[in-house]
Amino acid sequence: MAAQTTPPTEVPIKQAPLSAEQRQWLEKALAAVSEERITRFLVDLVSIHSPTGEERAASEWLAEQMKAIGLDAFYQPVNELSGNAAGYFRGSGGGATVMLYAPIDTHIDVNAETDLPWVGKEFRPDMLPKGYVDQNGNVIGLCANNPKGFAACVYGAVDALVRADVPLKGTVVAAFAGGGMPVAAPPHRANRDAGLGSGVSYMINHGVTADFACIVKGGDGVSWEEVGLCWFKVTVRGDMGYAGFSHTMPGWRSTVLDAAKVALALEEWFHEFNKRNSAGLISPWGAISGVRGGWPHKPAFPTAAVELYVDVRVSAHSTPAEAQRQFAEAIDGIRARYPEIEIDYEMFASYAGASTDPNHWIIQSSMRGWEYVNGSPIIKRTPSSGQTDASAIRNLGIPLARVGPPPPTDHTPPEWRLGLGGMGVAHVPDLVRVSKLLVYTAIDSCLRDRKEVGL
Repeated sequence: MAAQTTPPTEVPIKQAPLSAEQRQWLEKALAAVSEERITRFLVDLVSIHSPTGEERAASEWLAEQMKAIGLDAFYQPVNELSGNAAGYFRGSGGGATVMLYAPIDTHIDVNAETDLPWVGKEFRPDMLPKGYVDQNGNVIGLCANNPKGFAACVYGAVDALVRADVPLKGTVVAAFAGGGMPVAAPPHRANRDAGLGSGVSYMINHGVTADFACIVKGGDGVSWEEVGLCWFKVTVRGDMGYAGFSHTMPGWRSTVLDAAKVALALEEWFHEFNKRNSAGLISPWGAISGVRGGWPHKPAFPTAAVELYVDVRVSAHSTPAEAQRQFAEAIDGIRARYPEIEIDYEMFASYAGASTDPNHWIIQSSMRGWEYVNGSPIIKRTPSSGQTDASAIRNLGIPLARVGPPPPTDHTPPEWRLGLGGMGVAHVPDLVRVSKLLVYTAIDSCLRDRKEVGL
């Protein structure tokens, strides 16, 4: 059996100098990146509500925006509620096709009946699909940073390429898809197939493809691998009781208290799982994300079952089957620790992680672009447990680099920073910087012959 190599966290950047003419076009396109246009685009996009599985209006709007700046663009319906948008800036021929991609769906419905109090006591301004610019020039609104700010980065790049009239050999594809959030559609939503990369998978499987791609997601720098995930339902079982005499009933156990013991044991195991599976740019964690049990309208009758909903992230260097095996080991260990507790589990969703060779052209070009735009050596990427559409794209055969802005922590109100604080706050200068990185990568890749970029 061949020895396994340790995945890298850093790779040397291979230089591929631009010609004088290519550099002139690069500078012209970089100068065309407009903070004002990106801001206006983002405010409008945030104001179009697009919860996972209901992105049609936003995608139709995106297609029209791309047509307005001169792209060969169209709306790609997935069903009556959902769809994607793609636009082509076509070159003269002989070059690579590069996809610049961002998802556009949001993680909450903004429905008081289904979301409160689970998102908090109330909907904050950064949770509402009403985009606006604050006194500091930041765009505020539902997913103004993640993912709609990332879509603005893609728009800003292709807008600049077109307005600079760069004579590409290859083709740049601006692509936006729904279904990107790590969610499954809730029972009240008609579109039951949304989430977990469904939109971009449909897009690629239905004709929108490329030689390689860049996805814009959070985290400064350039990365070449992301996690997948496994979702488990753990059921702790017992007997239904009656509040009037449960504590005096011989042998009766509270499934709620038993479930708490199981939850605490799983929390311990998450740390072991992380140590065992961390490698390269991957630091996979798990979380207990939900608890369900009993009748809210019948507290007199303690429940016979409590369900724990668990997300376990899967390394790009492993498989969902291996994560499931390790989870089964953990459950067996908890059963041995608490033989009196009846525990069942099932895996109800999985999504494989994936990686791209860090020496591939698109990774190297993106790193060169990062250094050129920032004027400094590229920063070391912190190992991550965040799941994105990147793995879906890679698993469909397209080499891909992940780029993005830093978290907008310094521009986010302190009371918004916990949990998902920052997803609804976009610091536009950071988005402009990512647009410029994408411009560099597009010109570096599409002003050359295919052979020069390894095709």
